[in-house]
Amino acid sequence: MSLCLHGFRLALPALLVAATGCGYHVSGHADLLPKQIKIIAVPAFGNVTTRYKLAERLPADITRELISRTRYQVIADPNQSDAILTGAVVNFLSYPTIFDPVSGRATGIQVIVVLQLTLTERATGKVLFTRPHMEVRERYEISVDPQAYFDESDAALLRLSQDTARSVVSAILEKF
Repeated sequence: MSLCLHGFRLALPALLVAATGCGYHVSGHADLLPKQIKIIAVPAFGNVTTRYKLAERLPADITRELISRTRYQVIADPNQSDAILTGAVVNFLSYPTIFDPVSGRATGIQVIVVLQLTLTERATGKVLFTRPHMEVRERYEISVDPQAYFDESDAALLRLSQDTARSVVSAILEKF
């Protein structure tokens, strides 16, 4: 056996041990919240915009994401929880990004939503996580053919809500 191969065989176990002990983990799977947190309340979100559907969907999608990815029990009543995730939709913008050159009609829309989120430990009032100005975006297309027209805005808001829920839960778990 060559000296190089022998050295590799000796170094490989050491590298594997070092890699497992370095704190490496898949994003969104760590749990850096205090151990006393077992129940998280996700009450209805506030909304200062004219778009009500997103403020209704977000708490439900975040609840679903917390249940599927964490050990926490999730409820709506803040008085029965260890921590409370409060949120509000504070701005909703949508504007055309692509135009049909023939008709001049918009065929692509960009949606930007600004949220305020805070996870607070109920017993102490300590803020465990906050995003006072979380900006999320989604694009969708509009058909120029009136016969094939389908309002994609609801589907885009559903995608935006689900993507935001995944991001929020990952950020809470990672304290990022």
